[in-house]
Amino acid sequence: MTASNHRWRKTKNALVQALTLVCALLVIAPLAFVFYYLVKSGIGAVNWDFFTKLPKPVGEGGGGMANAIAGSFILLGIAAIIGMPVGVLAGVYLSEYASSRLTGPIRFGADVLNGVPSIIWGIVVYALMVLPMRTYSAWAGGVVLGMMMIPLIMRTTEEVLLLVPDGYREAALALGIAQWRTIAQIVVRTALKGIVTGVLLAVARVAGETAPLIFTALGNRFWNNNLSDPIAALPLQIFSYAISPYDDWHRQAWAGALVLLLLITAINVTVRVLTRDRIHKNP
Repeated sequence: MTASNHRWRKTKNALVQALTLVCALLVIAPLAFVFYYLVKSGIGAVNWDFFTKLPKPVGEGGGGMANAIAGSFILLGIAAIIGMPVGVLAGVYLSEYASSRLTGPIRFGADVLNGVPSIIWGIVVYALMVLPMRTYSAWAGGVVLGMMMIPLIMRTTEEVLLLVPDGYREAALALGIAQWRTIAQIVVRTALKGIVTGVLLAVARVAGETAPLIFTALGNRFWNNNLSDPIAALPLQIFSYAISPYDDWHRQAWAGALVLLLLITAINVTVRVLTRDRIHKNP
C-alpha cells in the first residue's frame, strides 16, 4: 500500500509538472509568434535607408523612418525628464514620510491611474496643452508620456524602498544623521537598482503608445527642428503606414514594428541585467 501511494504521488507530481510546463509555454508562445511574424514580414525592409532617410512622398518607394526613430527618443527623453523625478520623489514620500491616512488614498489613486486607458491621457493633455498652445507639439507628446510614467514609477519606487530593512534607517538616525540624508544616502542608494528598474519598465511601457500621441504629437514627415511643432514617432508612423493602401508602406510598417519591439526588448534586457545578482569573485 505504501509503494502504491508513493507511485501515485509521483504520478500526480509528474502530471502537475507537465501542466505547469504547458502553461509556461503558453505564456511565451504569443511573444514567440509575434517576434517570428514581425521578423518574417519586416526584416526585408530593415536596411541602412530605413534608419537614415526620411519617408518618401506618397506613391514613391523606398525611404525610411529616421525622423520617427529620432522623434521617439526625443519624446521618451522628455517623458523621462518629467516622469522620473516626480515619480521617484512621490515614491520616497509614500515610503518615508506619508502618514497611514494618506498612503491609502494616494496608492489607490496611483493604481487607478495605472489602469486608465492611454487615449484618455491623450485627450486630457490635448485639452490642457494642445488647445491653449493651438498646435500639436513634441512638448505635449512628452508630457502625456511622462504623466503615464509617474504612477508606475511611484508605486515601484515605494515598494522597493519598503524592502530596505528598517535597521538601516535606525542605525543612521542613532548616529545623528538627519532623516533626509539617511533617505538620500542610505535608503535610496540601497534601493537604487530597483528604482532604475522601475524607471526603465515605465519607459518600456510608454514606448509603444500610439493613441495619446495622436492627440498630442500628431506626427511629422520631416525632421523636427522645434519642440513646439508636431513630431514624428515610431508608433505614429507605424499606424499611418499600416492603414495606408500602399504595399511598400505596409512593409515599412512591419519593419518599424520590428524595430520598436527590439527597442522594448533591449530595455527589458537592461532591466534583467540590472536586477540580477552580481557574482563577486574572490581576489
